[in-house]
Amino acid sequence: MEKATQPITYFLYCRKSSEAEDRQILSIESQKRELLNCAEKENLKIIDIIEEEKSAHHPGREKFDDMMARIKKGEANGLLVWHANRLSRNPVDSGQVIYSIDIGNIVEVRTPSRSFINNPDDKFMLSLEFGMSKKDSDDKSINVKNGLKTKLNMGWRPGVSPLGYLNNKLKEKGEKDIIKDSDRFDLVRKMWNLMLTGKYTAPGIVKIANNEWGFRTRQMKKQGGKPLCKTILYSIFTNPFYYGWFNYQGQLWKGAHEPMITEEEFDRVQTLLGRKGRPRPKKYNFLYTGLMRCGECGCSITADQKDQIICSKCKHKFSYKNRHECPKCGISIQEMENPKILRYLYYHCTKKRTAKCSQGSIEVAKLEQQFDKSLSRIEIDEEYKDVAIEHLNKTHNQEAEYRGNILKSKQKDYEDCIKRIDNLIRIKISLENKDGALLSDEEFKDQKNKILKEKALLEEILNDTGQRAEKWLELSERAFNFARYARYWFKNGSPEEKRQIFTALGSNIIVKDKKLVITLRKPFKIIEDGLKKAMVTKPQLIRFEPKNFRVNKAKVATFEGDFALWLRG
Repeated sequence: MEKATQPITYFLYCRKSSEAEDRQILSIESQKRELLNCAEKENLKIIDIIEEEKSAHHPGREKFDDMMARIKKGEANGLLVWHANRLSRNPVDSGQVIYSIDIGNIVEVRTPSRSFINNPDDKFMLSLEFGMSKKDSDDKSINVKNGLKTKLNMGWRPGVSPLGYLNNKLKEKGEKDIIKDSDRFDLVRKMWNLMLTGKYTAPGIVKIANNEWGFRTRQMKKQGGKPLCKTILYSIFTNPFYYGWFNYQGQLWKGAHEPMITEEEFDRVQTLLGRKGRPRPKKYNFLYTGLMRCGECGCSITADQKDQIICSKCKHKFSYKNRHECPKCGISIQEMENPKILRYLYYHCTKKRTAKCSQGSIEVAKLEQQFDKSLSRIEIDEEYKDVAIEHLNKTHNQEAEYRGNILKSKQKDYEDCIKRIDNLIRIKISLENKDGALLSDEEFKDQKNKILKEKALLEEILNDTGQRAEKWLELSERAFNFARYARYWFKNGSPEEKRQIFTALGSNIIVKDKKLVITLRKPFKIIEDGLKKAMVTKPQLIRFEPKNFRVNKAKVATFEGDFALWLRG
């Protein structure tokens, strides 16, 4: 109680963190100005002004800990802060402040809006303020993590984008993406081009960029606007961001930004650099693994990639996976002038069931050639496809009218079925049937079950008839479109599209004796059979890959029988 009667002297404490928790908090200068005005109005004695830029989410702030030690020594017995959350956002520091009030080391914690002294209500309110600050900080931390996770899943790299790209500041928060830097994108791409020739070293490219191109780094608030240095160039040449991926907290993510180079170009530069340090995360994309089985032992088919290089000096070919120089002449890869880099991809049996499986490997190019040949078995020209679909629609319209008549008949049957159920119930509950004279319980049960089964069957027919017809038409059109364009899609499509086409064409895909065997799915088998029949009966009318054409109605008329055959399938 003696300390309570002593004059109160204050430490003025200002804190702001650069982290997300303090985005909306006043700056340190603004806090200090507000608190000095408050001290002047209230005639408060300030011993020292303590400023700190550090998060209070965890204990360990140097200036805060030093201030509490000085309070323990008696240099001051009051704290003047803009808000209680400036003192603490964690339970350790909060407990330290509350305990100091308990034992009288702190007489008052004052803010511009209120005062906390050593009484139960004030200590409870101060504890509540600290608890709310802690919860607010935790909530924001969770929101930030969820926001980052969403951004990562969308393919956008958090943080400052690398040279050649810009963070799009024109979009709203949470929707910001990464765009090309129009001033530097092409120049950075030229740096990659120089390195890919194999005739330039990184220091040489730095000199060309700075002296001949006048390259300067992106100007930011506290840095930038300077010539390129070797460190930055090496960071560019080893960053997977430039081929469409990015590293975040040790994990490789697929980016949504526009790649500057291909993955093959990136790998070539890594080889030319002779990287001996920490390797980048390697992610091989084997398109057809998991889709094929060995025709001899039934094991799944896997893939291996072999990377080799031909020395520009002695022409020796060797694997560069664990080497940085030619094993024959000793010249380092980085010193080679335009070495030839080779990449081979093979598919082969895993031999998990038996090591005695005699099947060898097949190169991916030959595998794709054989698959293209399988696609050619069902390929039809544009004219044939259009007329087939036209015929499908005509047939569909004719059958739609026929189905309409059937549905009317079934609807009458369904209504009659409902009436029979109603009549059966009326008889069962009538006064004349009190003792089961008209309809016994067993008879009622048997007749009711029969009518209910009939009702369920009619409902299924009514609900399914129209939907199945529409689905049939849609699937048929998709099958004809696939037959027309699958080869083109497979040749020019993305890796994901090529895998989808590989999966869609057939089932039970096996590889035996370096040959691909595919069992076509039913729609495509029907098309293949139709084409074989047409080749036998009308070979002069079948042509593939037409350039420009107009529909020949006379020719199409000869295919009516084939269409009917296909439609039955």
